Amino acid sequence: MTTADPLTGRGRATLVLEDGTAFSGLSYGAAGDTFGEAVFSTGMTGYQETLTDPSYHRQIVVMTAPHIGNTGVNDEDSESRRIWVSGYVVRDPALRPSNWRSQRTLEDELTEQGVVGICDIDTRALTRHLRESGAMRAGIFAGSDAPVDTLVQRVREQPLMAGSELASEVSTDETYVVSAEGTKRFTVAAVDLGIKAMTPQRMAERGIEVHVLPANCTFEQIAATSPDGVFFSNGPGDPSTAPQADLLQQVLEARIPFFGICFGNQLLGRALGFGTYKLKYGHRGINQPVLDRTTGKVEVTAHNHGFAVDAPRDGEPVQAPAGAQFGRVRVSHIGLNDDVVEGLECVDLPAFSVQYHPEAAAGPHDAAYLFDRFVQLIESSKGSN
Repeated sequence: MTTADPLTGRGRATLVLEDGTAFSGLSYGAAGDTFGEAVFSTGMTGYQETLTDPSYHRQIVVMTAPHIGNTGVNDEDSESRRIWVSGYVVRDPALRPSNWRSQRTLEDELTEQGVVGICDIDTRALTRHLRESGAMRAGIFAGSDAPVDTLVQRVREQPLMAGSELASEVSTDETYVVSAEGTKRFTVAAVDLGIKAMTPQRMAERGIEVHVLPANCTFEQIAATSPDGVFFSNGPGDPSTAPQADLLQQVLEARIPFFGICFGNQLLGRALGFGTYKLKYGHRGINQPVLDRTTGKVEVTAHNHGFAVDAPRDGEPVQAPAGAQFGRVRVSHIGLNDDVVEGLECVDLPAFSVQYHPEAAAGPHDAAYLFDRFVQLIESSKGSN
């Protein structure tokens, strides 16, 4: 029988990776079993936004910062209606929160929402293992006495992230509208592939009325909003399985100004005819350096992606492989850690995208100008019509 730790009163828990690696620790959050892809996030703050980011659906998030929970949880900082991570891994959970905005503890929130977690393990060793071996399937077992071999087998029975279509599982069921702040300037149709609440808020601050549509919406439903622009959000899963690339081709052919972030960047790549591939361990955190080739500036950016676009990285425009009707495209942003494509720009169509999160909730605000660039694209497009 599993016994509680005499110092903390927590039950024993085990984290098991599909390659057989196991870590023993203590239960943190809800008791039970959970499965997902083990990934690590390098953010030292913003854990509430991370937990509620739909892009983390079906992933077990390992926090590389050792102390988590210090600022508690409040009702203002969540990025969606619920916690989406499959499991949560921390080294030293806060004994008690200390922040004037805190309304409850992080562990209470995890427990209430049924999120299984583990603490008191060497997250540095786990992160190094994932960096060397790559993100992989994992399970957290809080309260199980089964042998590790049995737990490993259960992990290996879980579906892989590659080949998984997940955006439809996190999207809104019904269209809703985020009103423009102040005078309304434009209307944007935003396809929710796992959108974070701060994204339409950033557009609303710029006088944009945002119509947030479900992931399974049609081009006719987009056109019904009479949009001045179209936006594709971040989201989870393998972009090669996402049907929205075909939808985006219709948007591009209609020459409606387009802006995409994260998953939306990958879908722009696929709509233009480029491939996508799975990164070894992905980019997740709020401290990723990216070069904007348009300005020559290096931005510190917020990321959460495990897939990337496979396109020429020399910065020169190339003909879109999907056809002459899409014109030329170039890679506009490059990740400086590993030269991954971090942005695309169409030369002959009003469309661009980035792989990171310019709304930066939480994170740096270096990339906030991209929403202004979207506004400028809409303005120039309307001026040319």
